[in-house]
Amino acid sequence: MSHLHLSLNHARALHLQAQGLLTPPKRKATPDDVLAAIRRMALLQIDTISVVARSPYLVLFSRLGAYDAAWLDALLAKGKLFEYWAHEACFVPIEDYALLRQRMLDPAAMGWKYSVRWQQQHQSEIAALIEHIRQHGPVRSRDFARQGGKGNGWWDWKPEKRHLEVLFTSGQLMVRERQNFQRVYDLAERILPGWDDSRDLPTPEAARLAMLRHSCRALGVIKTGWVADYYRLKRGKYGEQLQQLADEGELLPARIEGWPHEVFIHHSLREAAQNEVLAASATTLLSPFDPVVWDRKRASELFGFDYRIECYTPAAKRQFGYFVLPILSRGRLVGRLDAKAHRAQGVFEVKALYLEHGVRPTARLRDDILRTLQKTADWHGTPTLQLGRLPDGW
Repeated sequence: MSHLHLSLNHARALHLQAQGLLTPPKRKATPDDVLAAIRRMALLQIDTISVVARSPYLVLFSRLGAYDAAWLDALLAKGKLFEYWAHEACFVPIEDYALLRQRMLDPAAMGWKYSVRWQQQHQSEIAALIEHIRQHGPVRSRDFARQGGKGNGWWDWKPEKRHLEVLFTSGQLMVRERQNFQRVYDLAERILPGWDDSRDLPTPEAARLAMLRHSCRALGVIKTGWVADYYRLKRGKYGEQLQQLADEGELLPARIEGWPHEVFIHHSLREAAQNEVLAASATTLLSPFDPVVWDRKRASELFGFDYRIECYTPAAKRQFGYFVLPILSRGRLVGRLDAKAHRAQGVFEVKALYLEHGVRPTARLRDDILRTLQKTADWHGTPTLQLGRLPDGW
């Protein structure tokens, strides 16, 4: 089978096209565009940090430009999306519920996300909580008062919160909606009344293959060592499955200049892969939990971008900042931004903007980034830019 031959820049452009990040949006976003963007990525990772817009909203802004964040909330409430553990906690298109159902039926395999011991120790309280929801309707964690005062940190959860998480991971509860980003839990049987495991559940092998295919489509450019991470599949050798997909025409074998190993291109990018002048023109900020950078190894191999999320690193050991946003510009990851949105004051603070080693601080790059900063600030409702540390000459 003949191979496509790609430069590294072309391979990057193909990956960005698959992710919806090759060019700026050509029109104003609509509610349908939000669901289309999530389907294109397959998964939208959830994180609660709100120094700037929370990650799922920012990931969509990177692709759609200014849009109403309430559209994402509405998709969940309308049942177009569901939440579950995929890459990590993610919004997932509802049509892919079957792919993750096997994980719900074996929650003990989910590691720290599920406590068998907690389930065994609190059977009666958990059963009572399920009955409460059945009789009185959906609940939030905040509906239950903490006994003994304030908690001592993220993982010092009150018992009801732990009960809800156990029931969520085992699939007995689902998230019906979010209120101020707080989960509202309801019985899965009420949210998906038509689901029947005996009729609708795929085999584990079929579910894994479907997740592998989704990963390939979302990545666009596929290396054997990259595909497991997308849905957190078990580490292993996926070369045989990828070759089978290539034999069936779903993937196209390719070589990237300077790389020793074969890669594959998703068939939907065939025309773009054959276009030697494919041009990346978008400049935008990425969430630390954007699919382009959530796999550190892939970001390093494909973009030469060594990225660590430092919000979990002690302050004294941080190199760039608490919640640093990668800067994508014209097909390259050119820098990182330490920023904070001061919503009450209407100020978007740029604490520091760092360019990557070897990136020239040209006037065009400066203008692209400053324009992007202003658009981002406007969308946050913090239109006043407060600029701190910038590259020399900016």
